[in-house]
Amino acid sequence: MALSTAILRAVPGAFILNSGISKLGMDAGTAEALRGMAAQGVPVLGKLTPEQFAKFISYGEIAVGASLLLPFVPTKVAGLALAGFSGSLVSMYLRTPGMTESDGVRPTQQGTAVAKDSWLLAIAAALLVAQGGGKGAKSAVEA
Repeated sequence: MALSTAILRAVPGAFILNSGISKLGMDAGTAEALRGMAAQGVPVLGKLTPEQFAKFISYGEIAVGASLLLPFVPTKVAGLALAGFSGSLVSMYLRTPGMTESDGVRPTQQGTAVAKDSWLLAIAAALLVAQGGGKGAKSAVEA
């Protein structure tokens, strides 16, 4: 694995894994509030109970974080996991009233904290288009 790919995987992987672990055992009130926000971007999440959502989000973040950190998980698989996770966050940002300015893209002050998740989507895209790095693979500069 190329060093650049390892960095792209390690930094968000550690952050997301830690976030998932910190959500284990989340109380129902916190789960309800997070579920309400998440359902803005992914409406089907609104059908989960707060307890189901708490398990879904914590286990999901742990799985995404671990897939990024474990070197035996193929980069494209880890990139797809990150794309699904970050795409949901970006969808929530774009669909939640008050998070964007009137143009629907630029963040308001309250939307800035969520808008930064677009960086995770960019990292996912980089992982999905990354060269394999195996024997015979050409770098983007050589190609």
